[in-house]
Amino acid sequence: MESVIVPPTVFSTDVLQPFEVMKNSALTYGIDPGSLIVGEDGVVRFVMVARSASGALNVLYQGIRCATAETKTYARLSDKGSWNTSPDVQWQALSFRGQTRPAMMLARQGVCEGRTITGNPQKILATLKTDRVDYR
Repeated sequence: MESVIVPPTVFSTDVLQPFEVMKNSALTYGIDPGSLIVGEDGVVRFVMVARSASGALNVLYQGIRCATAETKTYARLSDKGSWNTSPDVQWQALSFRGQTRPAMMLARQGVCEGRTITGNPQKILATLKTDRVDYR
């Protein structure tokens, strides 16, 4: 059973652990290390930030479930700085194509080892720093 999820009230878009989604992409991606948690329900949750070359931000609160290779976006940050949540958000299969690609690449680069979670947040962050990239 999945835990009740509340987006974090405090997070940073300034100190991000970067990860690569696509070579030569117009967007850069990162997660806020302070927001990364490994839930007792087997879900790794984090604030993910996509930044355009002009500095525009897309900030999401997401989860990855390694055991089922799925992701869920719990909330999006509005222009006013508050989280927009949707109660009927469904899990989606991780894929190298489409809107789940950033989560798929994050899972491959450090969150998951196959169908298991890499470890605690510190181990996940350390693994992300080793730049384990597989673009397919």
